[in-house]
Amino acid sequence: MSIKKEILFRAGIIYFCFLLLGFVIIGRIIFLQFVQGPKYREKAKAITLKDITISPNRGDILATDGRLLASSIPFYEIRMDLKARGLEKEVFQENLDSLSLCLSKLFKDKSSNAYKKDMQQAYKEGRRFYLVRRKVDFNQLKTLKTFPLFRLGKNKSGMIAMQENVRFQPHQSLASRTIGYLSKSDAGNVVGIEGGFDQYLRGVKGVRLMQRLSGGVWMPVNDDNEVDPQDGNDVVSTLDVNIQDVAENALRKQLQSHNAHHGCAVLMEVSTGEIKAITNLERDANGNYRETYNYAIGETTEPGSTFKLASLMAAFEDGYIQLSDTVNTGDGTVSYYEKQMKDSEDKGLGKITVKQVFEHSSNVGVSKIITKYYTGKERQFIDRIYGMKLNQKLNLEIRGEGTPEIKYPGDKHWSGISLPWMSIGYEVKLAPIHTLTLYNAIANDGKMVKPRFVKAILYHGKTVKTFGPDVIESSICSNSTLEKVKEMLEGVVEEGTAKNLSMPNCKVKIAGKTGTAQIAKQKFGYKSEDGISYQASFVGYFPADNPKYSCIVVVNSPSNSEYYGASVAGPVFKEIAEKVYATSLAMHPVLKPGKSPVDIPVSKAGKKQDLSYIFDKLDIEVTGNKNRTEWVTTSKKDKDVAFTSRTVTPSLVPNVVDMGLRDALFLLENAGLKVVVKGRGRITAQSIMPGTRIKTGETIYLTLSLG
Repeated sequence: MSIKKEILFRAGIIYFCFLLLGFVIIGRIIFLQFVQGPKYREKAKAITLKDITISPNRGDILATDGRLLASSIPFYEIRMDLKARGLEKEVFQENLDSLSLCLSKLFKDKSSNAYKKDMQQAYKEGRRFYLVRRKVDFNQLKTLKTFPLFRLGKNKSGMIAMQENVRFQPHQSLASRTIGYLSKSDAGNVVGIEGGFDQYLRGVKGVRLMQRLSGGVWMPVNDDNEVDPQDGNDVVSTLDVNIQDVAENALRKQLQSHNAHHGCAVLMEVSTGEIKAITNLERDANGNYRETYNYAIGETTEPGSTFKLASLMAAFEDGYIQLSDTVNTGDGTVSYYEKQMKDSEDKGLGKITVKQVFEHSSNVGVSKIITKYYTGKERQFIDRIYGMKLNQKLNLEIRGEGTPEIKYPGDKHWSGISLPWMSIGYEVKLAPIHTLTLYNAIANDGKMVKPRFVKAILYHGKTVKTFGPDVIESSICSNSTLEKVKEMLEGVVEEGTAKNLSMPNCKVKIAGKTGTAQIAKQKFGYKSEDGISYQASFVGYFPADNPKYSCIVVVNSPSNSEYYGASVAGPVFKEIAEKVYATSLAMHPVLKPGKSPVDIPVSKAGKKQDLSYIFDKLDIEVTGNKNRTEWVTTSKKDKDVAFTSRTVTPSLVPNVVDMGLRDALFLLENAGLKVVVKGRGRITAQSIMPGTRIKTGETIYLTLSLG
C-alpha cells in the first residue's frame, strides 16, 4: 500500500471514530433531554425551588367591650438583593453614604461607616439576600421606605421586607393565663382561649415560592404569593377589663398582706354564666405574685365548709330537716370511729337551729345531721350530690379543667368516716370553678349554667358566630329548698361567720358562705414538719335580693397566723362586689323625680356649667354658684354641694388636681402641653406645679387614682 493510501486510511479511521463519538454524544443528549429530562428537571427544582407556607394574620382576642386582650403585631426582616435587575452600580454608589447615615440614626446599633462598609462588601460579593436588620416594626418600615435608594422601590433598590407576626398582650399579666399564649410544641396552642379557640384564631396558611441562592439562602421568586393566606377570626371574650383589674389588684393586695402561696378569684354573671373576671396569682422565688397557673379551673382540692351547702340541700330535698329544727352541737366536738371532729368555736355552740348550724359553719352540726339521716343510706346521699352535677367536669371551652372527685359507697377508699367527713367538705375534691357553678345555680333560681369565656366570633368586624348560655341542669333542686338555702346564705353575712362583709352603706347585699379547710400534703397527711396549711375561701353572690353576679375567692396557704375564710378571702370578695356595684348603673335603683338621694355625692372638680347641670338634674342644692369663673372645685356638705372658684390663667400651668381626665386634657393640651397619664379615676398629682409658666411642647405627667 502506498504511503498516500495508508495516510488516507488512517485518517478515515480517525474520522469514523470521531463521527461515531459524535453520534453517541448526540444520542446521549437526546436520551437525557427527552427520556430522563423530566426526572432531572424535577430534582433540580427540588434543590433550587421550594414552596414555603405563609402564616396568616392570627385573629385578635377582645374583651367584652372590644378592647384588645391579645393581638399579633407585624415585625419585619429587612434584606437586600444586591444583584436586582434594576439596581445600577452608579445609583447604589450615589446613595450609599446617605443610606448608611439614615440607617445608623434609625436603629442606633452601629455607625454609618460600619453600615457603609458592610453594604459595600455585600455588593462586591453580589449577595442576593443581604441582611440589613431583623425585628423592624411597622413604623420603622414606613420610615425605611423614605430613605435614599429604598424609596426607589423594590426593583431598583433590591429592598426585601419579610413579615413575621409576634403575639402580645397589651394588658400584660391581666388574665394572661386565661387568655393563653402561643406554643411551638407538638401539642399546639393548648393554653387558655388561645388554645381553646385556635381553630378560629389561626386562619388559613398561604404558599410562596422560594429560590435557593448560593450560601444556602432562600429568596422569594415572585413579588406576590402563589396562594394568599386567609386572616384568622377575632374572638370576643366575656372578660371585662375594668372588673378584671379590680379583681387582680384586690387579690394581690390580700395575698401580700397574708404572705399566701397563691390564690384565685372568679366573677361570673349569674344568668348567662359569662366569666367577667378571673385572676390567678402565685408567689415566685422573689416574692412577687404572677399568673403562672390557672388555679381557678385546674386545682382540685378539698373545699371544706363551702361544700356544706350541698350536704344540707340533700337533706332538705329528702325532707329530713327544716330551718327551725335544732341540733345539739354540745361542746363543739364529736367522734366518728375514734376520729375527732371539732368546731372552730372553743366552747361549742350547744343546741342551735339548722339555720344557725350553717350560719356559724358548725362541722359538728352538719355531720350530725347527715350521719343521723343517711347512715345506712349513703348511696342516697351521694346520689343527691351527683344530681347537682358536682361529680362531673364542666367541659369548659379552655383546657386544663381539673376532674372532680366524689367517691361512691363501695369504692376502694370508702370508709366508716367517709360520710361525716364528706358532709363538711373533706374526702371530696373540687376546683373553685366547680364550687362557683353550684352557688351560681342557687343565685339563678336553680338553673345551672356552664361557665363561659367567649361570647362571639368575628371576621373583619362582622359576627360569624355567637355563643349563648349553655344550661347544664334546668333545676338542681326544688323551689322550697331554694328558699331555705338562700335564707341561710344571707344569714351567713348578716348573723354568721361573714358578718364582716355586711355593707349597709354600699346598699349591696351579699349572700355567701365562708370556707376554711386544712390542706392535705400527700403522704404527710394534714400535718407536716412545716405545720398545718390552710385554704381560705368565700363564695356567694350579689345583690342577694336580685343576684347579678356570683363570685368565689380562694387563698391558699396564708402564713401570717390568720387563715379563716371570712378574714382572708372575704375582703377580696367584698372589694370586688363594692366596685362592681359602684360602676354598674343597672344594679342601682332608679331615682324618683323630685326626690333627692339620701347621700350627697362626692364629685370631681370641673367645668361649672356641666356640674351645675348634673346637680340640678339630681335636685341637689348648690351653694357658691354665683362665682363668675368657668372652672370650679366642689366640696360635699351635709345637705348641699359648695362650688369654689378655680382660676385658669393663660400662659400658666393650670391646677388640674381633683379633676377628671377629660377636663384636664382639654385644659393642658389646649395650653400646648404634652400629657402622659398613669392610673385611672380622678387626678391626684401633676408633675408641673400649678402657676408655672408654660413651655410649649413640655411633657406633664398626671397620676390618677380611684381613691
